[in-house]
Amino acid sequence: MGYLATVITCSDRATADIYEDRSGAVLRAGLRALGFTMTPPVILPDEQDQIGAAILAAAEGGSRVILTTGGTGVGPRDVTVEATRPLLAYEIPGIAEAVRAKGSAKTPLAALSRGLAGVIDRDGRRAFIFNAPGSRGGARDALDLLSPLLIHLVEQLDGADHDLNRPASAT
Repeated sequence: MGYLATVITCSDRATADIYEDRSGAVLRAGLRALGFTMTPPVILPDEQDQIGAAILAAAEGGSRVILTTGGTGVGPRDVTVEATRPLLAYEIPGIAEAVRAKGSAKTPLAALSRGLAGVIDRDGRRAFIFNAPGSRGGARDALDLLSPLLIHLVEQLDGADHDLNRPASAT
């Protein structure tokens, strides 16, 4: 497999070394455990243009899965969703809804996450992107839901069959 993945942490405080990037570490470890090859960690301030540029660079650099963490709430500096939305060829709303539902079973604050799931298509390079919450718990919830889907999702982006039980090369 060997698909490339990128995790982008969007946080003023992590960028300034006020606190450690824990949610990004959770996502990177989970993707590695699934067999993804990881790019180096990306940690950015909550600046829409920088986040958008990093997402595009990851997609254009060959990452098939791009997970952002942080900046999905309702605060004035939460701009990850705004950086992501214009880059999408289309959304996959069921994934974001399922992650919010999973988190809401633990804390009502999960309903405040505005994270998106979708596909970026740049010059025939297609990548899945998801905006995970900035907490470790939110990152774990996202991974729990995404883990059984990611490989199949990337294969689907490449035109594989829809049957989860049949190898992509089967007809």
